[in-house]
Amino acid sequence: MIRKLLVTALTATLIVSAAAPAMANSLYIEQYGWGNAVGGGQSGWNNKFGTYQNGKWNTAVSNQNGGNNTSAVGQQGKNNYGDVYQNGWNNQGGVGQFGQDHNAILTQDGNGNVAAGVQVGKGCNANMVQHGSGNVSAFVQVCP
Repeated sequence: MIRKLLVTALTATLIVSAAAPAMANSLYIEQYGWGNAVGGGQSGWNNKFGTYQNGKWNTAVSNQNGGNNTSAVGQQGKNNYGDVYQNGWNNQGGVGQFGQDHNAILTQDGNGNVAAGVQVGKGCNANMVQHGSGNVSAFVQVCP
């Protein structure tokens, strides 16, 4: 009886520990100077993707599938780019770009999502798209 209980408890522990990463991954990356570029993909829920890039060619691509995920891209100075794609429900995505050639592209498929962005100082662009219901979006640009 005790052996059966122990085997059951160990099995449950293994299942929970194997499933946990899919339910709460976090990725934070800071890059300073020259070539930059970063990308990541996450599936599940309660995932977080955050990146800050300061200087030169930038980039950054985030792809999330699931619910309650958050993705934020901050870029300061030079070539920039952005790009956040989220598929699911109750996700939040944002891009902040300050200085130089910008772009952005925020895409969300699903319900109850929030997308926001800001671009200041030079090339700008954007292209925010949301499919689904109950979504909210805002974007502010100051392009000379």
